[in-house]
Amino acid sequence: MKASVKAFRILSALFLLAFSVYALLDTFLIPRVYASVESPAAAAEESCRARTLSAAVGESEKEPQITENSYSDDSLSVEISSYRVEDTTVYVADIRIEDPESLRAAFSQNSYGRNITAVSSETAESVGAVLAVNGDNYGSRERGYVIRNGVLHRELAASDQEDLVIWSDGSFSIIREAEISARELLEQGAWQVFSFGPGLLEEGELLVDARDEVDRAKTSNPRTALGQIGEGHYVLVVSDGRSDESEGLSLYELAQFLQQLGVQTAYNLDGGGSSTMVFLGQVVNRPVGGRGSGQRAVTDIVYV
Repeated sequence: MKASVKAFRILSALFLLAFSVYALLDTFLIPRVYASVESPAAAAEESCRARTLSAAVGESEKEPQITENSYSDDSLSVEISSYRVEDTTVYVADIRIEDPESLRAAFSQNSYGRNITAVSSETAESVGAVLAVNGDNYGSRERGYVIRNGVLHRELAASDQEDLVIWSDGSFSIIREAEISARELLEQGAWQVFSFGPGLLEEGELLVDARDEVDRAKTSNPRTALGQIGEGHYVLVVSDGRSDESEGLSLYELAQFLQQLGVQTAYNLDGGGSSTMVFLGQVVNRPVGGRGSGQRAVTDIVYV
């Protein structure tokens, strides 16, 4: 009898251990594809057709002007500058676009799901991005709104979650998920919704102070942020950190820096080892999230 009880306890413990291991693998490692999105090749083909049509009706298309740190054509200009802030190297991409929908997002491996990842430079190459940064890494969480390029993918709200909404007219808003549903945002014209945070600036005013920090993050950290200066005028910002050459920024220091650039609305995206900026296929900063290239595999990017 005692042997049977002992065996039952051992089997129960093994079952619980196996279930716990599976739950951890399912949460952090096992890929699950929930939906495929339009292939980059199809999007590129559609863009090519649009350019051909423009040429056919007599509209001129300027040949892109490219330097080591800038790009410009008829509808887009990007200029990258670097700064030293609080013993930290910060890269700022100043962006001006004609079409608000040129500010886009892409899922890694062309799929929406959990743990579907790739390094940012690979995803940027797959969509032909001029400039890209890592996004909100939505796939590492089960909740938080996900609207990408005008399509609603996840409407499960996260408790006390603050999101960035990019509207179809290119304007930015910071909202709380408890106050509005994802479907309502979509109906009102949301083009992108990112769920990481927190918001850094609104109407040019600071939304964080020296006490604020992302859960489990260091006070000084690599950072990625997205901001709007004015109509059609944006910045994508990445700071290095966790190295002898670059200490990293707090949220407050990042917000202050963006305020000095004249940014009106700004939002904090996934940072730390995820922080990566890619310009015309080249990694601009020094990521600390992975081996080899240093890039951490993430679930999404923001790009033009």
